[in-house]
Amino acid sequence: MAGNWKMYKTPAETTAFFEKFRPLVEKSGHCEIVICPPFTNLAAAVDAAKGSPIRVGAQNIAWAREGAFTGEISAAMLRAVGATHAIVGHSERRQYFAETDATVLKRTQAALEAGLTPIVCVGERLEERESGHTEAVLLSQFQGGIAGLTEAQFARIVIAYEPIWAIGTGKTATPEIAADAHRAIRNEVRAKFGKEAAEAVRILYGGSVKPDNVKTLMAQPEIDGSLVGGASLDAVSFASIVNF
Repeated sequence: MAGNWKMYKTPAETTAFFEKFRPLVEKSGHCEIVICPPFTNLAAAVDAAKGSPIRVGAQNIAWAREGAFTGEISAAMLRAVGATHAIVGHSERRQYFAETDATVLKRTQAALEAGLTPIVCVGERLEERESGHTEAVLLSQFQGGIAGLTEAQFARIVIAYEPIWAIGTGKTATPEIAADAHRAIRNEVRAKFGKEAAEAVRILYGGSVKPDNVKTLMAQPEIDGSLVGGASLDAVSFASIVNF
């Protein structure tokens, strides 16, 4: 269960969140919990999570180790501050910041090289779904952004399916729609990396996940967790999702 805070909260608000959140999930051993705050809050989050099973991740990662890349944050920097995960290829990065499948692959490889766990995002736009191109889009994103990994590298990633039309819109893919997309992704994994890899990979669902719909989503065998946006900003709300 991963929380993506996007561009919200200060370091002080991050500390306050963890003070409320930690007691609510201290016995939640059924899943891995990851919170991805803005870069400026990573140190506060890591400090506040110490001694708990909660992991901290970044919302993006540079593909270069270092150099003249103004505004970028490298994998080594993230490791140094205590992060263990990094979201790669979120739809907002694709939509607003010219992220491509090729740069998704490069960022994923950079994360893996540094020992971070990448949460690699794929998903279709509303017009792509309505025109019946969902599977083609997922295949294209998989081939361009994930299939370039080695088998050993692929075994260390997490995939997140996030239909763009359901992010921050209040619309949620039905459990059946989400499961169909997850199944399509898993089929691609099976074709590229084999049956064991397809069974082992965790595919998260992201798109307006809330306490009142998480249970029906998680009831689908194809769905292995959630990448939660707005509902992860509130400690009680996210804890109820974690403890679905």
